[in-house]
Amino acid sequence: MIIFFVLLAYLLGSIPNSVWIGKSFYNIDVREFGSGNAGATNTFRVLGKKAGIPVLIFDILKGTLAVALAYLSEFDVNSNEFIDFQLGLGVAALIGHIFPVFAGFRGGKGVATILGIVVCILPLACSLSLLVFLLVLTLSRIVSLSSMLAGISFPIFLNLLLGNTNPILTVFSIIVAVLLIITHRKNIQRLIKKEETKVRLFPLRHK
Repeated sequence: MIIFFVLLAYLLGSIPNSVWIGKSFYNIDVREFGSGNAGATNTFRVLGKKAGIPVLIFDILKGTLAVALAYLSEFDVNSNEFIDFQLGLGVAALIGHIFPVFAGFRGGKGVATILGIVVCILPLACSLSLLVFLLVLTLSRIVSLSSMLAGISFPIFLNLLLGNTNPILTVFSIIVAVLLIITHRKNIQRLIKKEETKVRLFPLRHK
């Protein structure tokens, strides 16, 4: 039964909504433009907010719904085993998002899906990391840099500030940070070259 739920979480994460929306409504594969990944940020960049907003929401929901599958299991919701199972399901969905079986294993970077996972399991640490993301984004206007710094801050907040004592959560928080760095390798190269794209946070007003 556990294997079934993990497989289901992976398949849920594998739903390539950005690819399907792009091909169905715009006749465009978002992976062939912009940063080349199937995430919400690149969808905003390539197709605009009408496509980007639903992709962002669904990418978050993939993580949330995967974690919610744990409530269908036989684990006691107040036990550490339940939390560990939630994490396992979340990781399965994240792997599915990054390496989707339905889209040739070419997916997104997992930022929105990670948000959907941790906001359910670790809402306080997630909220603090989200503040880091918003602060860095406001100052730099660079989504990739904001995402990486928020990911790095996540294990720091969880383990040093909030005093987490669950070793599984510690490992998970570190994996989140490392995964975000790995999936943003090309962005790091562009940041070093000062070629990374900046976003317009506030639309220009026309007089």
